Amino acid sequence: VQLQACGGGLVQAGGSLRLSCAASGSIFSIGVMNWYRQAPGNQREWVASITSGGSPNYGDSVKGRFTISRDNGKHTMYLRMNNLKPEDTAVYYCNAEVMVGPNTGRPYWGEGTQVTVSS
Repeated sequence: VQLQACGGGLVQAGGSLRLSCAASGSIFSIGVMNWYRQAPGNQREWVASITSGGSPNYGDSVKGRFTISRDNGKHTMYLRMNNLKPEDTAVYYCNAEVMVGPNTGRPYWGEGTQVTVSS
């Protein structure tokens, strides 16, 4: 199983980006999916999560600006980021609880995609 995140880039403050995270491999099902981010010198921070049923949750710093979604048929999660701020600059990582069988699974991490917001 692999998670591949993409969609990062350089954007001006107030701009938007959409990140994607695609899971591939021998997948039975995927449970909760998460986005985390880590800025230089900081600990990894949870950004948002979404259940298999599509229920989202957001960190306070992104609530109202970011929207998490998923396409279960494509094993893919998205993060639409609007009104980006310089403090959103970080490497963004995806994480997912992936089941490879009815009773076998564990969390997986993607490699991360860089988001840089200029002021």
